[in-house]
Amino acid sequence: MRTTRIALGEYYHIFDRGNNKQQIFTDKRDWIRFLFLIIHLQSPITFQNIGRQVSSFVKNRAFNISQEEIKEIVENRSVELINFSLMPNHFHTTIQETKEGGISAYMQRVLCGYTKYFNTRYEKSGHVFQGPFKAVHITTNEQLLYLSAYIHRNPKELSQWKNKEHLFPWSSYRDYTEENRWGGLLKYEVITKQIPRGKEYKKFVEGSGAKEIEDHFDNDLIKVLRLG
Repeated sequence: MRTTRIALGEYYHIFDRGNNKQQIFTDKRDWIRFLFLIIHLQSPITFQNIGRQVSSFVKNRAFNISQEEIKEIVENRSVELINFSLMPNHFHTTIQETKEGGISAYMQRVLCGYTKYFNTRYEKSGHVFQGPFKAVHITTNEQLLYLSAYIHRNPKELSQWKNKEHLFPWSSYRDYTEENRWGGLLKYEVITKQIPRGKEYKKFVEGSGAKEIEDHFDNDLIKVLRLG
Protein backbone atom coordinates (compact mmCIF):
# COMPACT_ATOMS: atom_id res chain seq x y z
CA MET A 1 0.00 0.00 0.00
CA ARG A 2 1.26 3.49 -0.90
CA THR A 3 2.01 5.57 2.21
CA THR A 4 3.19 8.82 0.59
CA ARG A 5 0.71 11.62 1.21
CA ILE A 6 0.14 13.60 -1.98
CA ALA A 7 -0.26 17.33 -1.38
CA LEU A 8 -1.51 20.10 -3.61
CA GLY A 9 1.21 22.02 -5.42
CA GLU A 10 3.97 19.50 -4.65
CA TYR A 11 6.12 17.51 -7.11
CA TYR A 12 6.30 13.71 -7.14
CA HIS A 13 8.29 11.00 -8.83
CA ILE A 14 5.50 8.71 -10.09
CA PHE A 15 6.40 5.33 -11.52
CA ASP A 16 5.33 1.71 -11.88
CA ARG A 17 6.46 -1.44 -13.64
CA GLY A 18 4.95 -4.50 -15.23
CA ASN A 19 3.54 -7.24 -13.03
CA ASN A 20 6.33 -9.73 -12.31
CA LYS A 21 8.58 -7.34 -14.29
CA GLN A 22 6.82 -8.34 -17.52
CA GLN A 23 7.04 -6.12 -20.58
CA ILE A 24 4.21 -3.62 -20.76
CA PHE A 25 5.07 -2.39 -24.27
CA THR A 26 5.31 -5.11 -26.90
CA ASP A 27 5.19 -3.13 -30.12
CA LYS A 28 5.03 0.44 -31.42
CA ARG A 29 1.27 0.77 -30.98
CA ASP A 30 1.59 -0.07 -27.28
CA TRP A 31 4.19 2.66 -26.72
CA ILE A 32 2.06 5.17 -28.61
CA ARG A 33 -1.08 4.24 -26.69
CA PHE A 34 0.54 4.82 -23.30
CA LEU A 35 2.19 8.01 -24.59
CA PHE A 36 -1.22 9.36 -25.60
CA LEU A 37 -2.67 8.55 -22.18
CA ILE A 38 0.01 10.23 -20.07
CA ILE A 39 0.02 13.34 -22.28
CA HIS A 40 -3.71 13.86 -22.77
CA LEU A 41 -5.43 12.59 -19.61
CA GLN A 42 -4.16 15.43 -17.40
CA SER A 43 -7.74 16.75 -17.25
CA PRO A 44 -11.08 14.90 -16.85
CA ILE A 45 -11.77 15.26 -20.60
CA THR A 46 -12.53 11.92 -22.27
CA PHE A 47 -11.53 10.67 -25.72
CA GLN A 48 -13.86 8.33 -27.59
CA ASN A 49 -11.51 6.72 -30.12
CA ILE A 50 -7.94 6.54 -28.88
CA GLY A 51 -7.17 3.84 -31.45
CA ARG A 52 -7.68 6.43 -34.17
CA GLN A 53 -5.21 8.70 -32.40
CA VAL A 54 -2.67 5.88 -32.30
CA SER A 55 -3.13 5.28 -36.04
CA SER A 56 -2.61 9.00 -36.67
CA PHE A 57 0.69 8.88 -34.77
CA VAL A 58 1.82 5.77 -36.67
CA LYS A 59 1.21 7.53 -39.99
CA ASN A 60 2.11 11.13 -39.18
CA ARG A 61 4.22 11.01 -35.99
CA ALA A 62 1.61 13.24 -34.38
CA PHE A 63 -1.73 12.88 -32.68
CA ASN A 64 -4.81 14.39 -34.34
CA ILE A 65 -5.58 16.79 -31.50
CA SER A 66 -6.79 20.31 -32.24
CA GLN A 67 -5.48 23.43 -30.54
CA GLU A 68 -8.93 23.90 -29.04
CA GLU A 69 -8.75 20.45 -27.43
CA ILE A 70 -5.26 21.15 -26.11
CA LYS A 71 -6.44 24.46 -24.65
CA GLU A 72 -9.36 22.68 -22.96
CA ILE A 73 -7.00 20.11 -21.39
CA VAL A 74 -4.64 22.83 -20.15
CA GLU A 75 -7.46 24.91 -18.64
CA ASN A 76 -9.04 21.95 -16.83
CA ARG A 77 -6.11 19.77 -15.84
CA SER A 78 -5.59 18.55 -12.30
CA VAL A 79 -1.91 17.62 -12.76
CA GLU A 80 1.06 18.98 -14.68
CA LEU A 81 3.41 16.58 -16.42
CA ILE A 82 7.02 17.76 -16.06
CA ASN A 83 8.93 14.93 -17.75
CA PHE A 84 8.68 11.21 -18.50
CA SER A 85 10.43 8.13 -19.82
CA LEU A 86 8.71 4.93 -20.94
CA MET A 87 10.81 1.77 -20.77
CA PRO A 88 9.92 -1.75 -21.96
CA ASN A 89 8.73 -2.93 -18.53
CA HIS A 90 8.34 0.28 -16.49
CA PHE A 91 7.86 4.03 -16.70
CA HIS A 92 8.98 7.14 -14.81
CA THR A 93 7.34 10.55 -14.60
CA THR A 94 7.62 13.76 -12.62
CA ILE A 95 4.19 15.22 -11.87
CA GLN A 96 2.87 18.20 -9.93
CA GLU A 97 -0.58 18.00 -8.36
CA THR A 98 -2.57 21.14 -9.26
CA LYS A 99 -6.00 20.09 -7.96
CA GLU A 100 -6.84 18.07 -4.87
CA GLY A 101 -6.77 14.35 -5.69
CA GLY A 102 -5.42 15.06 -9.16
CA ILE A 103 -2.53 12.59 -9.25
CA SER A 104 -4.61 9.67 -7.99
CA ALA A 105 -7.41 10.35 -10.49
CA TYR A 106 -4.93 10.83 -13.35
CA MET A 107 -2.96 7.68 -12.66
CA GLN A 108 -6.12 5.61 -12.18
CA ARG A 109 -7.31 6.67 -15.63
CA VAL A 110 -3.91 6.06 -17.24
CA LEU A 111 -3.22 2.66 -15.66
CA CYS A 112 -6.77 1.30 -15.85
CA GLY A 113 -7.17 2.53 -19.41
CA TYR A 114 -3.92 0.92 -20.52
CA THR A 115 -4.65 -2.32 -18.64
CA LYS A 116 -8.03 -2.67 -20.34
CA TYR A 117 -6.45 -2.01 -23.74
CA PHE A 118 -3.53 -4.39 -23.15
CA ASN A 119 -5.66 -7.27 -21.88
CA THR A 120 -8.13 -6.88 -24.73
CA ARG A 121 -5.46 -6.69 -27.40
CA TYR A 122 -3.45 -9.66 -26.14
CA GLU A 123 -6.41 -11.71 -24.87
CA LYS A 124 -5.15 -11.66 -21.29
CA SER A 125 -6.72 -10.96 -17.92
CA GLY A 126 -5.56 -9.70 -14.55
CA HIS A 127 -2.92 -7.17 -13.57
CA VAL A 128 -0.63 -5.55 -16.10
CA PHE A 129 1.16 -3.37 -13.53
CA GLN A 130 2.80 -4.43 -10.28
CA GLY A 131 0.29 -3.01 -7.85
CA PRO A 132 -0.66 0.66 -7.36
CA PHE A 133 1.59 3.33 -8.80
CA LYS A 134 4.52 4.41 -6.62
CA ALA A 135 4.87 8.04 -5.51
CA VAL A 136 7.93 9.69 -3.98
CA HIS A 137 7.73 13.28 -2.75
CA ILE A 138 10.40 15.57 -4.19
CA THR A 139 11.35 17.88 -1.34
CA THR A 140 14.11 20.11 -2.75
CA ASN A 141 14.84 21.95 -5.97
CA GLU A 142 18.06 19.97 -6.40
CA GLN A 143 16.11 16.70 -6.24
CA LEU A 144 13.71 18.02 -8.88
CA LEU A 145 16.56 18.91 -11.24
CA TYR A 146 18.49 15.70 -10.77
CA LEU A 147 15.37 13.57 -11.00
CA SER A 148 14.84 15.00 -14.48
CA ALA A 149 18.39 13.89 -15.37
CA TYR A 150 17.77 10.43 -13.89
CA ILE A 151 14.52 10.00 -15.84
CA HIS A 152 16.05 11.16 -19.10
CA ARG A 153 19.11 8.94 -18.68
CA ASN A 154 16.94 5.81 -18.30
CA PRO A 155 17.18 4.72 -21.97
CA LYS A 156 20.91 4.11 -21.41
CA GLU A 157 19.73 0.70 -20.18
CA LEU A 158 18.73 -0.13 -23.77
CA SER A 159 21.79 -1.02 -25.84
CA GLN A 160 20.40 0.47 -29.06
CA TRP A 161 19.85 3.84 -27.37
CA LYS A 162 23.02 4.14 -25.29
CA ASN A 163 24.60 7.56 -25.92
CA LYS A 164 21.53 8.45 -27.98
CA GLU A 165 19.12 8.97 -25.10
CA HIS A 166 18.18 12.46 -26.32
CA LEU A 167 16.69 10.87 -29.46
CA PHE A 168 14.62 8.23 -27.66
CA PRO A 169 11.04 8.76 -28.93
CA TRP A 170 9.28 7.56 -25.76
CA SER A 171 10.83 10.12 -23.45
CA SER A 172 10.52 13.87 -22.95
CA TYR A 173 14.31 14.29 -23.22
CA ARG A 174 14.08 15.28 -26.89
CA ASP A 175 11.42 17.87 -25.94
CA TYR A 176 13.97 19.46 -23.59
CA THR A 177 16.72 19.53 -26.23
CA GLU A 178 14.80 20.03 -29.49
CA GLU A 179 11.29 21.24 -30.34
CA ASN A 180 8.65 20.55 -27.67
CA ARG A 181 6.21 18.15 -29.35
CA TRP A 182 3.48 18.68 -26.77
CA GLY A 183 3.31 22.43 -26.27
CA GLY A 184 1.58 23.42 -23.04
CA LEU A 185 0.83 19.78 -22.19
CA LEU A 186 4.46 19.36 -21.06
CA LYS A 187 5.20 21.84 -18.25
CA TYR A 188 8.97 21.76 -18.27
CA GLU A 189 9.52 25.43 -17.41
CA VAL A 190 10.27 24.66 -13.75
CA ILE A 191 13.39 22.88 -15.07
CA THR A 192 14.25 24.91 -18.16
CA LYS A 193 14.09 28.27 -16.38
CA GLN A 194 17.06 27.02 -14.38
CA ILE A 195 18.84 24.95 -17.03
CA PRO A 196 18.10 26.31 -20.51
CA ARG A 197 16.69 23.98 -23.16
CA GLY A 198 18.93 22.57 -25.86
CA LYS A 199 22.66 22.09 -25.52
CA GLU A 200 22.87 23.32 -21.93
CA TYR A 201 20.24 20.90 -20.70
CA LYS A 202 21.82 18.01 -22.66
CA LYS A 203 25.19 18.85 -21.10
CA PHE A 204 23.59 18.80 -17.64
CA VAL A 205 22.05 15.35 -18.19
CA GLU A 206 25.20 13.88 -19.71
CA GLY A 207 27.30 15.28 -16.88
CA SER A 208 25.01 13.89 -14.18
CA GLY A 209 26.50 10.48 -13.45
CA ALA A 210 24.69 7.92 -11.31
CA LYS A 211 26.69 8.80 -8.19
CA GLU A 212 26.20 12.54 -8.69
CA ILE A 213 22.45 12.01 -9.05
CA GLU A 214 22.28 9.86 -5.93
CA ASP A 215 24.18 12.49 -3.94
CA HIS A 216 21.08 14.70 -4.15
CA PHE A 217 18.64 12.12 -2.75
CA ASP A 218 18.15 10.54 0.65
CA ASN A 219 18.68 6.80 1.14
CA ASP A 220 15.01 5.89 0.75
CA LEU A 221 14.76 7.64 -2.60
CA ILE A 222 18.03 6.09 -3.79
CA LYS A 223 16.54 2.64 -3.10
CA VAL A 224 13.45 3.59 -5.10
CA LEU A 225 15.54 4.82 -8.04
CA ARG A 226 17.52 1.59 -8.12
CA LEU A 227 14.36 -0.51 -8.02
CA GLY A 228 12.40 1.65 -10.43
